[in-house]
Amino acid sequence: MAHTNEFAGVLAELAERRLEFREQRYVPKDFIARLKQLGLYRAATPAKFGGEPLPPAEFLDRVERISAVDGSTGWVASFGSSLVYLAALPLETQAELYRDGPDLVFAGGLFPMQAAAPTERGYLVDGRWKFASGCMGADVLGVGLAGDSGTGGKPRTALLRPEQCEIVQDWDVVGMRGTGSFDLVVRGVEVPREWTFIRGGEPTVDEPLYRYPALAYASQVLSVVGAGVAGAALGYAKEAGGGYTGVTGAPKLAERPYYRGEVARAEAELSSARAWFYDLSDEVWQHVLAGRPATDEQNARLRLASAHLAKVSSDVVARLVEISGTAPIHIGHPLQDLLGDALVPKQHAFLGPSVFDAAGAVLMGLPPTTPGFR
Repeated sequence: MAHTNEFAGVLAELAERRLEFREQRYVPKDFIARLKQLGLYRAATPAKFGGEPLPPAEFLDRVERISAVDGSTGWVASFGSSLVYLAALPLETQAELYRDGPDLVFAGGLFPMQAAAPTERGYLVDGRWKFASGCMGADVLGVGLAGDSGTGGKPRTALLRPEQCEIVQDWDVVGMRGTGSFDLVVRGVEVPREWTFIRGGEPTVDEPLYRYPALAYASQVLSVVGAGVAGAALGYAKEAGGGYTGVTGAPKLAERPYYRGEVARAEAELSSARAWFYDLSDEVWQHVLAGRPATDEQNARLRLASAHLAKVSSDVVARLVEISGTAPIHIGHPLQDLLGDALVPKQHAFLGPSVFDAAGAVLMGLPPTTPGFR
């Protein structure tokens, strides 16, 4: 994994280039290569294939630090964790995937899930999928197929090489603009059965990381992007408070009691949500390291802490905008961009309001109320 100085150098380069990424709407391959150098795309590769799996909390911390500089790049980097899904592939397929090395960039456009006609060898894949974040720099792409009798109703993902897909640059948004969450179009490509997997299916690799709840981890990596963005907004608010006086001649923001109070409240709420989030992650990691399967309650708490952190992060940025006078109404103001970025994790299906209901049900001994909760 990267040394501290190397990580700092990549963050400094990102600070200089984040506007470039925002304007072109994706993180380019040359910077993805920089993220590979940091070990982010081998952090979920099985050790048996040359990977250096990181404890989830360590990977989450790296994603949060990147997101504090640029949320879009943090979002793209977060999918280094998605290789945990690929651990459900046959071992022979994984050996082929990692033949050229453990640093593999996987991006997926999983929705809307499409029906695929079965063939003698696998599935005939045809359709259009949305939200393929990071697809411009991916080594392998995935598309979502509807569940069938062999998956217990769970969705299947089919893997393809980039040359088998068309990327349609349909991504015009106010938040996470640089993620390159474009559409994938596939026309009549037969994908062998061994190059598909059930999302969240049983791993064929027996290593600790693949015993950690996969869908909870997928929600965590997105939640910390919001936390990084909120941390950046809070840092800006503290710094700006001492200098901004406004056009009316009113006192500096830091001299106004309501401003100081809201900044302090934001600090307390974000720090509290982060602490619970990271403590839970470490608790569950130690549990699986000891050889015990994660419980339904642990999974529910991880999902709940992730949704809570995403909401707190978004709310923090929104309140900082509210107390900052007229300055944030201007296009290009730092808080305006951060506001859009902080909104995106909270809106994600993994982190939305339904998660609170599903987690509450599990914590009270009932089945989860949403599909794909575990």
